[in-house]
Amino acid sequence: MDRLLADSGRLLLLGNEAIARGLFEAGVGLAATYPGTPSSEVGKVLEDLAAPAGMYFEYSVNEKVALEVAGAAAISGVRSFVFMKHVGMNVASDALMTLACTGVRAGMVVMTADDPSCHSSQSEQDNRYYAKLGLLPMLEPSSPAEARDMVLEGYRLSELLSVPVILRTTTRVNHARGAVDLRKAPRPVVKGVFEKDPQRFVTVPANARTLRIEQLKRMEHALKLSESSALNYILGTNSRVGVIASGVAFTYAREWLKDVDILKLGFTYPVPEEKIRKFLAGKERVVILEELEPYLEDEVRRIAQQHHVNVEVLGKRTGHLPRAFEYSPDLILSLKDVLPVRPERPAAAQPKTPLPPRPPVLCAGCPHRATYYAAKKAVGPRGAIYSTDIGCYTLGVQPPMQCADLTLCMGSSVGAAGGFAQVTDQKVIAFIGDSTFFHAGIPPLINAVYNDHRFVLVILDNRTTAMTGHQPNPGVGREHGGIETPSIPLEPIVRACGVKNVRTVDPYDLGATIEAMKEAVASDELSVIIAEHPCPLLKRKEGSLKRSSYAIDQDKCVRCYTCVSRLSCPAISKDGKDVRIDVTMCIGCGVCAQVCPKDAIEVVK
Repeated sequence: MDRLLADSGRLLLLGNEAIARGLFEAGVGLAATYPGTPSSEVGKVLEDLAAPAGMYFEYSVNEKVALEVAGAAAISGVRSFVFMKHVGMNVASDALMTLACTGVRAGMVVMTADDPSCHSSQSEQDNRYYAKLGLLPMLEPSSPAEARDMVLEGYRLSELLSVPVILRTTTRVNHARGAVDLRKAPRPVVKGVFEKDPQRFVTVPANARTLRIEQLKRMEHALKLSESSALNYILGTNSRVGVIASGVAFTYAREWLKDVDILKLGFTYPVPEEKIRKFLAGKERVVILEELEPYLEDEVRRIAQQHHVNVEVLGKRTGHLPRAFEYSPDLILSLKDVLPVRPERPAAAQPKTPLPPRPPVLCAGCPHRATYYAAKKAVGPRGAIYSTDIGCYTLGVQPPMQCADLTLCMGSSVGAAGGFAQVTDQKVIAFIGDSTFFHAGIPPLINAVYNDHRFVLVILDNRTTAMTGHQPNPGVGREHGGIETPSIPLEPIVRACGVKNVRTVDPYDLGATIEAMKEAVASDELSVIIAEHPCPLLKRKEGSLKRSSYAIDQDKCVRCYTCVSRLSCPAISKDGKDVRIDVTMCIGCGVCAQVCPKDAIEVVK
């Protein structure tokens, strides 16, 4: 990874790696994030390389805090960067909308990594509308190389306009690979001076009204910059058929279409109205290619109507393109009735036999599986409402655990549990991870104490932020960038919130965990169980996993299939009538041995 600090050369980079390289070349002094796929790899690069590059980097407790940290840096004259996945922008938006009014003094870029097709997310969401909502300039790359270039352009625009600039990526840009030519990176400025200006930065209503007028003036300047930007350009030969495209959709159009004019938009807010008007003039038909919402399509339709341009505009509004899910080359080829596609580029061959679905499951040895098993044993046949959260443990929805009935957003399991407890007489169990608890679980827990909501909260503490790539969180402390801080233990925080009934258990000790669950379920007060055991994949990656090997004694096994049907560890499977453990997958947690009613699962010496 040190190659990303080279002064020159050409590298094949992941889109997120190219973005991180752009930060070095832009002389960014501070970067902050809360990890979320598809933006996570940017953080991994910065965790390793920010300090050698002279940059300060932190994993903040949530996206709002990350944006506030980065915003204060930019106001103090230090270039800053904050990045998150698309739903993280919802968390950060409160601070972002005000920062859009006050503006900044040094360059600030805000990256939102949208996730069309929900590859790793609870929802699809088109964050381009945040640019319109906040009147913030926005750039959209279509390749890794362009992503690096747009980072640099983002800081130039930010400092011209004195406002944050949004960099909107999508999964296929973040996770594509492309050649990137390196430029020499300067040593960043990491210390600034904050000069007081209460009329600008203290947004009482009288000041906010003045700031609003300034904000609108900045957008007039931004529109002129968009009209002249090299990021908005035309490819083609004066065809009567045109395409307007942004993001990865442009890449597909360039590769799979022929004999069309393409207006490529990279500076997409504010849209270059005059450039679009001129492009529409003389065209019989224009197709709008963009992922998710008809953001550009609606702008094009407005411009055509406002300027009396008679052109057929095709896209999502006409049913020619879908609003749901990401685009692909096959989708472009499906437009052959309205666009000339390259006949020599046939659609990718599909397998004759469809591949079986492979839903994600909790890994072999995941401590969450044992916690869920204990919860089900404690509840028994009467059942419970399971309010769950965002993380690996969302996979508790899968059979046989089925310990997930509602998932909304980070921290919602706790708040929703309070609502369930208030309006039903059912037993309520909420699950939340350690990182998610620090992110958004503390305020709803305080709310539950304050309003006497009675339920069981289980904090699944696997000592990392696992689903997004094993990033640290306050519960494990910080050890990167030359900064070392101690871990912040969960139990004292829970008690400080006012919870009296708190117990910490190791889920690998199944008996103790079941006992704790039963006591909590039987209690008539708010109870919190902290199920603490490190993620085995993290321990394996660190080289500190202490493995035992387990096998099933076929003479003792009575083929009750309890281990398969109730625990469902992926390392255990049926082989005909027998049950066997795949030693290549088993990490030796021993939970299955505790579940087996006949003691047929034993350690292999």
